[in-house]
Amino acid sequence: MQTVKLGSQGAEVSRMGLGCMGMSEFYGTRNDEESTATIHRALDLGVTFLDTADVYGSGDNEELVGKAIRGRRDEVFLATKFANMRKKDDPKFFAISGKPEYVRAACDASLKRLGIDHIDLYYQHRVDPETPIEDTVGAMAELVAAGKVRYLGLSEASPRTIRRAHKVHPITALQTEYSLWERHVEAEILPTVRELGIGFVPYSPLGRGFLTGTITKPSDLGANDSRTSRYPRFAGENLEKNRALVERVRAIADRKGVLAGQLALAWVLSKGNDIVPIPGTKRRAYLEQNVKAVDIELSASDIAELEAAVPASAIAGERYAPANLKNIDR
Repeated sequence: MQTVKLGSQGAEVSRMGLGCMGMSEFYGTRNDEESTATIHRALDLGVTFLDTADVYGSGDNEELVGKAIRGRRDEVFLATKFANMRKKDDPKFFAISGKPEYVRAACDASLKRLGIDHIDLYYQHRVDPETPIEDTVGAMAELVAAGKVRYLGLSEASPRTIRRAHKVHPITALQTEYSLWERHVEAEILPTVRELGIGFVPYSPLGRGFLTGTITKPSDLGANDSRTSRYPRFAGENLEKNRALVERVRAIADRKGVLAGQLALAWVLSKGNDIVPIPGTKRRAYLEQNVKAVDIELSASDIAELEAAVPASAIAGERYAPANLKNIDR
């Protein structure tokens, strides 16, 4: 597995990372044993860039990742996030905080759950509209000075917010959704981070699994999977319209002798070495499939064919339900 620079502040990561969210929540039944084995297999394959957050499983995911990397910490470039607040005893509670005192407390709590003495990349998960970004990043910069954090990141931040944050302390990475079926970052966000020397980390580069072509109806997701309720693209007529687009990707993939998901990942990777996707999975078999995407080379005509097969204007449904979409910085 190749390593690449992430941003311009000295961070180096594996060419592809591993998103760990689904190991603890949202995407069906948990299996901590298989999830741990998947993390270990990722490290064996050279996928050393692991991504978690304090909100995933209300802290459970950080504990899982922390236990999995015990004894192998030196192999890992570990990213986690703060700002999204939940309560285990109140499933309906949700809030966002970028207040300096919360930044400090959240970091200490994450370090304890992870069982480590520093976080390699610490993201603000969502921008707090009630707290100036300068105050939030100022507190994050204090964590760097204290040795608790090495590099700073933002998630789902607007170009204006990115610029303001970067003036306070250099931002190493921006994490935002990007895939064949979600390309809004191409207009302003990617040009902004490239101008500032900030790396870009696409989450959901497989469209939350949809671009693998294995999800054809709601029942394919299982009873504990929240995708049909959280993401309109998985529901009703939207699902049918989007499935037709994925079938086009699958046809191209079949012709090339690869899987649809591998081709979708290769498309993201083709967009530049400053882009490091973090496809998530909780199974070793899918991890091994994903890793093979780094060896797929796409020509300019291949890229054009894929983008014509999945035009942004043809994608049905918003990427988030309204309640979640309102939390995106604009």
